[in-house]
Amino acid sequence: MSAHSPSSPGFFPNPWIWMKHRLGRTMPSREEMAKNRYLAPIGHRFLNPELWRFTRRSVPRGVALGLFAAFIIPVGQIFLAAFLAWPARANVPLAAAVTFVTNPFTIAFWAVVANRVGNFILRIDSTATEMVLAQADSTWWVYIVDAFQVAGVTVLGFLVLAVVTSSIGYLAASGIWRVIVARKIARKRAKRLDLETASLDPGHGAK
Repeated sequence: MSAHSPSSPGFFPNPWIWMKHRLGRTMPSREEMAKNRYLAPIGHRFLNPELWRFTRRSVPRGVALGLFAAFIIPVGQIFLAAFLAWPARANVPLAAAVTFVTNPFTIAFWAVVANRVGNFILRIDSTATEMVLAQADSTWWVYIVDAFQVAGVTVLGFLVLAVVTSSIGYLAASGIWRVIVARKIARKRAKRLDLETASLDPGHGAK
């Protein structure tokens, strides 16, 4: 049985390799990205293999930029993530995939979260707001004030989420990568120790 077989004791699947195979089925290829009309000015840059490799630097950068793009604008996050990944030497498919954290099914949830985050940061004086609304002479003006207030607070919340989640994502991805590398080193050391022990075993040559 192979030492790297999933059924072997102590086997830890590499999530980046698993993710690479999964992304390969759903994400556009390098050639498709290069030909995309929205990325036309820099499309040829995405043919660089370095932007598609999973390394200790490109993976955390890809996660961070993907999360940033996901929250900073409501549409076109994939293209923004790819555009940002190019100069940062981040993993392009991972950056594009992470943007799906905001999608038509989750955007309402994130909008509520962003609004609460914005309210928490601004700590809007409710008394002052009520005074402004009380001085309004018409119902439509009240609606306009409410709409601008909610929109502004929510936009601020999304900005904060973009910065905070990208920072957390970078640190988390870096930590996971270190754990993976540490496990690989530990397995190699254990295997080497087993070989050295077997070579020193007096009965090893008789077998």
